Amino acid sequence: MPIIRHIETLDSPELSPYRTLRRPAEHLRDGIFVAEGEKVVRRLLATALTVRSLLVTPEWEARLKEEDILGGRSSTTLLVGGKELLETIVGFHLHQGIMAVAHLPPDSNIEAMIHGAQAPRLFVALDALVNAENVGVVVRSCAAFGVHGIIVGESSSSPYLRRAVRNSMGAVFTLPIHHASDLARELRVLRTGHLFSVIAADPSGAHPIGSCDFTSDTVIVVGNEGGGISERVLAEATMRAAIPMSGEIDSLNVGNACAVFLYEVLRQRGAL
Repeated sequence: MPIIRHIETLDSPELSPYRTLRRPAEHLRDGIFVAEGEKVVRRLLATALTVRSLLVTPEWEARLKEEDILGGRSSTTLLVGGKELLETIVGFHLHQGIMAVAHLPPDSNIEAMIHGAQAPRLFVALDALVNAENVGVVVRSCAAFGVHGIIVGESSSSPYLRRAVRNSMGAVFTLPIHHASDLARELRVLRTGHLFSVIAADPSGAHPIGSCDFTSDTVIVVGNEGGGISERVLAEATMRAAIPMSGEIDSLNVGNACAVFLYEVLRQRGAL
């Protein structure tokens, strides 16, 4: 059973991560992340990740005890506070009365990601994708369409930022995540050393996605919300592909575009 503490003030050091929700860089530096809302926290608790604490209302304390989903988490602290007290935390009323702080999992190794997936493999790489909400949507699409792993470029936001975790609806817990120190170099290794196709999702690309061959090992690269994929990363692409569109619209939100690309991959691989 977890350690249960009933709180009457927010001054406890254990509550520090909940008081600093607007400073996500501090959380990553400390090796932790925040999960918020019922579905996300339930998905977190269904994993083997180390959960440091949960912050809940008395109503949630009763539900957790009744469901006995914390029975094996003796190192987790259950912090219980009244609704009015907890709502003084920024945005707590939006999170359905339950939040959690967990330790970041170890970063996945590219070689392990390759050998741990059945061919044809499918990775998604993020180049300078900075908006955490967009990162979360991309992660959710990756989980929905069977991506084997995500490569996060050095200038992209982490999928473990609070808003990314929330927008992924906890899908981030199900995928290998690798943070690259040099995305262009790692794509080159995948392309030349492991014979991956590197397909850049580029609205100005000359090839419509329907003409791309996604049936072999593939990395799909998505880029920055405003500037797209950097030239250095584009130089490592085997093909630049675009989604055909009608009217005056020339691009989609990166999360929507990623989902379209992944749907086409599954269509070609006969998985739909």
